[in-house]
Amino acid sequence: MSFVINLAYIVASIFFIYGLKMMSRAETARRGNTVSAVGMLIAIVATLVSSGLSYGWIIAGLLVGSGIGLYMARTVQMTGMPEMVALLNGFGGLASFLVGWAEYLHEPNMNAFTATATFLTILIGGVTLTGSLVAFAKLSERISGKPYLFKNQHLVNAVLLVVMIVIGILFVVSPETTYGLLILAMLISLALGVLVVIPIGGADMPAVVSLLNSYSGIAASMAGFIINNNVLIVSGSLVGASGIILTQIMCRAMNRSITNVLFGGFGSTVTAGTTAVTGEMKAMTTEEAYYVLEAASKVIVVPGYGMAVAQAQHVVRELAEMLEDNGVEVRYAIHPVAGRMPGHMNVLLAEADVPYEQLVEPEDVNPSMESVDVAIVIGANDVVNPAAREDKGSPLYGMPIINVDQAKTVFVLKRGKGAGFSGVENPLFFKDNTRLLFGDAKSTLSALVSEFKEALAA
Repeated sequence: MSFVINLAYIVASIFFIYGLKMMSRAETARRGNTVSAVGMLIAIVATLVSSGLSYGWIIAGLLVGSGIGLYMARTVQMTGMPEMVALLNGFGGLASFLVGWAEYLHEPNMNAFTATATFLTILIGGVTLTGSLVAFAKLSERISGKPYLFKNQHLVNAVLLVVMIVIGILFVVSPETTYGLLILAMLISLALGVLVVIPIGGADMPAVVSLLNSYSGIAASMAGFIINNNVLIVSGSLVGASGIILTQIMCRAMNRSITNVLFGGFGSTVTAGTTAVTGEMKAMTTEEAYYVLEAASKVIVVPGYGMAVAQAQHVVRELAEMLEDNGVEVRYAIHPVAGRMPGHMNVLLAEADVPYEQLVEPEDVNPSMESVDVAIVIGANDVVNPAAREDKGSPLYGMPIINVDQAKTVFVLKRGKGAGFSGVENPLFFKDNTRLLFGDAKSTLSALVSEFKEALAA
């Protein structure tokens, strides 16, 4: 029986790795998710068969959890994906947190290795839980996305971290006599999650979500060491490692370090750079925009969170097809931190069946931006803000952006005149080659599509 169980774990691990590899490409990502899910099913069944547990509560948990998951899958819109991912990260941290606590209550007289794994599971799980809940609240705008700071905040965090290290050492030395200290560590870990994420501004949220995802994987891996479950160790390690790699990619895209994201308090001291934004936003009608697009030969589409809010990805695809029928070369410039979670824009465009080969990264499109006739910015702000290049006082300074301001004409689709999620003013909106199309992005794009259809019918 043991051989069969271990074989099932190996098969599950292969499914995890293969599924993760498939998720690296848009055209195979959906199948990769299915493969990984099958791997997890195999692992769960193998664990339940080998554990000798009472199945009553387990079945009840499966039914309740499956019901919640099904409800969320059917009701959560694409605009709600970032906060849902953050919330699920928190649930993963909570599960590991409770596993560590339960195992200690079951067997407090543990060896040093198990005690270390237990303490790390509780620490990382607690930070992941409350940190993810704060991220969820910010992303869903239940609280402001701006940084929350107080005097000596970094010092407080450092002191709490030192206290955690001391408690951890004492706990590992004598776990059976330090339950009170463990409870204190649990409370501190929950507090640290809040204190670490609350000072982080909206522009850094994609990297934060990615990092918290990594934390949930690491916590799960530690929990695997506690209960001697190999597949949990493997799956947790894969999630942790892939999350760290993705976070590094996101930070590189923002020209920021992980420590800067966690402790920098993005946007805490400046909200608009040192250079005052002057000029006037120039509005344009959809009819006027049509005539410019009709004469264009090269168009770049830059999607942002506004496209997700408007659910405009399908009409974006329709407009692109009409432009292509008119002989226009259309590409989509995707910034790694566009939206509010990693890969947000890629997911939306894949849903609309946008050809993957039309998606390009900033470094691929920026060198030829001056030859672009029209750059269409749909609900994006920070990723196209020239202050990142020009204003050393801006909190965005140094962040690689899509240089749409260098295109011959820029169309910006915005709901209003306000700044973006980070609260940083964008001088692009005031440049001479920029025209604003105010209103719901889906309605605006639909009006442009109608202009093309009317011209074809005439």
